Amino acid sequence: MEKAEKEGGRLTRLSAFVFLHTEHAIYAALGVLLALTAVMALVDAAGMTGKAILAVGGASQLLDVVDRLLFLLMLVEILHTVRVSMRSGRLTCEPFLIVGLIASIRRVLVLTLQTAEQMHATDWSPQKEALFRASMIELGVLAGLILVMVVSIFLLHRARDTGAPAGEE
Repeated sequence: MEKAEKEGGRLTRLSAFVFLHTEHAIYAALGVLLALTAVMALVDAAGMTGKAILAVGGASQLLDVVDRLLFLLMLVEILHTVRVSMRSGRLTCEPFLIVGLIASIRRVLVLTLQTAEQMHATDWSPQKEALFRASMIELGVLAGLILVMVVSIFLLHRARDTGAPAGEE
């Protein structure tokens, strides 16, 4: 019986070792892929910024640049989350709230610019009115979502003992 307990303990330790290293390998591969994606998005954003500078006054190009830069910021935050998870061995929710906050702000900016661009025409059709109403409802929902995420991040900071940002636990 004692021998079975030792073997069970050894098997448990071996499986924990294998799973831990497998998890770290997957996190490392995910981190590399996210980093490569972020570099490609950065190069693309730089090219888009150059084109937007040359086409002064193009609102659609500015919209694309802002959209791409906020997407890049989301990728960097997700990469930070992967790094924190590898270092601490646990998953924290604050980086996900930050990514959600960035995504919501990104959508607000894109929606605002798209709506403003479509509403510049002088004729006001029922279709444009419906589109405007739907955009305002979406903006209201996004504003509520942003408020909830900001309050959640604030409460997480207050609840943390050390007050250190995520990743420095």
